[in-house]
Amino acid sequence: MSELEKFLRLEEQLKPYIKMMSQAADTIIVQEVSKYPIFVVHQQEVNIGIPLLDKETNKALWSINASTLEEFVSKQIVFQEKVDEFRQNYKSQEQYLCVFALSELGAQFIYIPRD
Repeated sequence: MSELEKFLRLEEQLKPYIKMMSQAADTIIVQEVSKYPIFVVHQQEVNIGIPLLDKETNKALWSINASTLEEFVSKQIVFQEKVDEFRQNYKSQEQYLCVFALSELGAQFIYIPRD
């Protein structure tokens, strides 16, 4: 399976949760927690973000945690010297959700459309 096929499969698997993730992103932004919400999508235990969806409880393929760029910097997932570059590459919050996917693809940032 190609990288593109894996990405498209992940995007399809996350579709049922787009509305929930969009609402969480809007809350993070409106309440001025951060201008850069990040969703950690994972299948194992992680120690970052606030759990939104537990795969075991919800019989889902993925667990989803809500986090922010600031937390990623504090946990040194994004290094301080890369923050400006990250902000420049961050896509429109109105159109996309920033996802940090921990999967067979490894650990990577991807952007999925809100609708």
